[in-house]
Amino acid sequence: MNEIRRRRVESLIRGKVSNLIAMGEVKDPRVDSSIALTQVKAAKDLASARIWVSSFGGEEATARAVKGLTSAAGFIQSRIGREMRMRNTPRLFFSADNALREGYEVNKLIDDVIKETC
Repeated sequence: MNEIRRRRVESLIRGKVSNLIAMGEVKDPRVDSSIALTQVKAAKDLASARIWVSSFGGEEATARAVKGLTSAAGFIQSRIGREMRMRNTPRLFFSADNALREGYEVNKLIDDVIKETC
């Protein structure tokens, strides 16, 4: 599989799913506009794609959003299939991404160490 094509498909999937969430077309109450899609990784054969989700509401909000998006995956996949006009639409899997929170905690620890040494 061409690496450039795979990256382009990943970018398109991220944009389409983000638009569906932002426009309120995903009707699940667990999914709101405070979530962010941090990364999309498609398989080499484009049969599946994993989407990492983060939320500004913390780990609980992220977990709720992942459950909501997982239950709406069929709807999201069908919408993507219609708009992207691919022969086979990748099957979507959603995962929680806590990297933003972990990065914040690491920065806070570094700041604390700097304050203690000064």
